[in-house]
Amino acid sequence: MTYASHLLRHSRKLTNVRNVLRHEHAFTSGRDGPLKTHRFGFLPGKGDGYSGSSFGAITSKTGYSTHSHKTKSFGVFKISSSELKWNSSGGAMKMSVPVVGTCYNNTLSCVQLNPRRSLATDSGLPPHQMIGMPSLSPTMTEGNVARWLKKEGDKVSPGEVLCEIETDKATVEMECMEEGFLARIIKGDGAKDIKVGEIIAITVEEEEDIGKLKDYEPSASSPTDGVKPTSTPTTADVSEPDTSMAADLPPHQVIGMPSLSPTMTEGNIARWLKKEGDKVSPGEVLCEVETDKATVEMECMEEGFVAKIVKGDGAKDIKVGEVIAITVEEENDIGKFKDYIPSTSATDGEKKSSGPAPPKVELAEPQISKPIKVDRPDSRIFASPLARQLAEDHNIPLSSIKGTGSEGLIVKADIEEYLASKAKSVSAPVSQTKDVTAAQMLDYTDIPHSQIRKVTASRLLLSKQTIPHYYLTVDTRVDKLMDLRSQLNALQEASGGKRISVNDLVIKAAALALRKVPRCNSSWMNDYIRQYHSVNVGVAVQTDNGLYVPVIKDADKKGLSKIAEEVKHLAQKAKENTLKPAEYEGGTFTVTNLGGPFGVKQFCAIINPPQSGILAVGSAERRVLPGAGPDQYEFGSFMSVTLSCDHRVIDGAVGAEWLKAFKGYIENPQSMLL
Repeated sequence: MTYASHLLRHSRKLTNVRNVLRHEHAFTSGRDGPLKTHRFGFLPGKGDGYSGSSFGAITSKTGYSTHSHKTKSFGVFKISSSELKWNSSGGAMKMSVPVVGTCYNNTLSCVQLNPRRSLATDSGLPPHQMIGMPSLSPTMTEGNVARWLKKEGDKVSPGEVLCEIETDKATVEMECMEEGFLARIIKGDGAKDIKVGEIIAITVEEEEDIGKLKDYEPSASSPTDGVKPTSTPTTADVSEPDTSMAADLPPHQVIGMPSLSPTMTEGNIARWLKKEGDKVSPGEVLCEVETDKATVEMECMEEGFVAKIVKGDGAKDIKVGEVIAITVEEENDIGKFKDYIPSTSATDGEKKSSGPAPPKVELAEPQISKPIKVDRPDSRIFASPLARQLAEDHNIPLSSIKGTGSEGLIVKADIEEYLASKAKSVSAPVSQTKDVTAAQMLDYTDIPHSQIRKVTASRLLLSKQTIPHYYLTVDTRVDKLMDLRSQLNALQEASGGKRISVNDLVIKAAALALRKVPRCNSSWMNDYIRQYHSVNVGVAVQTDNGLYVPVIKDADKKGLSKIAEEVKHLAQKAKENTLKPAEYEGGTFTVTNLGGPFGVKQFCAIINPPQSGILAVGSAERRVLPGAGPDQYEFGSFMSVTLSCDHRVIDGAVGAEWLKAFKGYIENPQSMLL
């Protein structure tokens, strides 16, 4: 009752109680466990005045649970105001808390937990939240505070970055989870070697409560000054957690197919660079994975030994998260995984609890219905006299006829239809022979779909089905553009630089036009339109494997020589299928050119979602133009370009405004150099 009153007193938002127990690991207790109070929670048992049958146990970074009985149930629970029920007879409280359980084996003897955040339970302080050092990687045990982006007294909202944390892998931004005010920063800029779970800051709900925590210092023995432990774990109660999937397997790590791009749902194993039994270290390449975009090297994250390769070289259509390999810490444990086969129902390597499972719903295997001939006497089949007589005349058993009359009565029409179908079946073999002969005359090869081909097909189909396209075409005169290109290439050759193509000039002009008309540099979201501040132009590159779109980042800020160099470099990597995710992600607009390489005069391209526009560039052609006098004429080169727009984002006038800006840069190319 005391702990419940503390919880209710210091939380004004019961809907946020789920954030009290946001931890890396937690578990639910069984029915028969005694009440064990720890620094971040308690385990109610039988006879303690609680009607709930299972609760989440939470400890501090130095606490352990002291249960050695077998755990029977795991799950995720919710709390709401309607679930807090008081019993007038005994003051019993029914309460459930969101706890995610991780079961390592059938007997739960010890789990060490690292708290991240908790509600205060000190009655002498106003309602506040303690923010602990989060665990931002599987191997992280401590971290450093690089810098705070908020200062004491600042208002914070969910999603805002509080500070930057240096982990053992990288520097990561730590976001705020609740609305409130930053009352006190415990660990300032540059604080080092902060244990996971150690308090780094305190927030309050009300602005007037900030000053009350000015001189507050957390206890050195625990991350909060809240619930004090009433029992101390003994040596008999504490044992190291078993991290194996099953009791008969040594500690190991299950490696799943990673998600290496936003659109990736499955991938292929190109080849393994390590073999079973090899030692691996962090940063070493394990294998090459074919994604929907490119072939990417997959690096090892932990030191150990490759015990089992589940998916070998060339394995295809592996779902994201599906197990592809197993690693172990000790070389002696490699042989124990020789015949190991991962479960098909779980890809995270965790064995489900052996406790009461949810009721199984057994699904019958699909069966193909086949016509069953029932041998029954004709006297028990209902048929009209005329139908019966007609069946006898043609030696037709009534059991093979399905009646269409009232209550299945066989009538004359049923017999006639049967005779007609029998006559057709006689001529059927002749027509089937003709079809087989025609098929044999065709010579063909079935080409299996590559990953990039499948993803391109699905995304372009989605684009045409969900994006309202419209198209705007304009002819641009490119005589001045070609003259400028010749002058620039002369300078490039003299300095040993890359030659500048017409497509490079088009990319630069498109980027500047996007900066001038930023509404075209946007994406449609469900509730808003997102307008990008960076102009990242994707360039369509056709390869033997399929269509790739590498991205030129900040194209509006780069010179023509830099754009030319990047385009050639990325196009070569696309053809070699070695593009990295950072080189094809983040595009805000796309340019595709079929004019220069293929001589296509004009075409309409399909928008690459989530972008809202794509420019299709045709070939340049010379045209005869009227001169100053009646009998005078001149020649000019014109290039057709077509802008495909998403009408949800870009209105017709906005698209026309963008094309006008683009045409201005193409016909006056010197303006691109200013």
